[in-house]
Amino acid sequence: MTQTPKERGDPRSYAVIGAAMEVHRHLGCGFLEAVYQEAMESELTARGIPHNRQVELPVFYKGVRLRTNYRADFICFDSIIVELKALASLGGVEESQLINYLKVTEMKFGLLLNFGARSLEYKRFIYSGAKTTLSAKSA
Repeated sequence: MTQTPKERGDPRSYAVIGAAMEVHRHLGCGFLEAVYQEAMESELTARGIPHNRQVELPVFYKGVRLRTNYRADFICFDSIIVELKALASLGGVEESQLINYLKVTEMKFGLLLNFGARSLEYKRFIYSGAKTTLSAKSA
């Protein structure tokens, strides 16, 4: 049996996932990602979860900052990158995107939340240097 983030002692990830579950419970699937972003921002605010939306993340190549930046949907608690999707299912491309966000920021935690399925789909990633592990996944 898979433990929840709360059971593993990660109340911050649990709080963000709980907010996402509430958004999905009210909106269901079928909206564009932008709708879920706005609803998620409202829910994070209502729950007192510190967050920043559409955070620009610089990308470097051989020590030179590129003009192109990544944009994370949210950074919560100044330590968790949260990427939202509205797809039928998550795949490797979406996981790679979040892993790259973790690499460029060197943040330790990331959440990939998918509102496009009948049930909220979430994956929690832990980044430590060159190694990224998937620590939780919805059924």
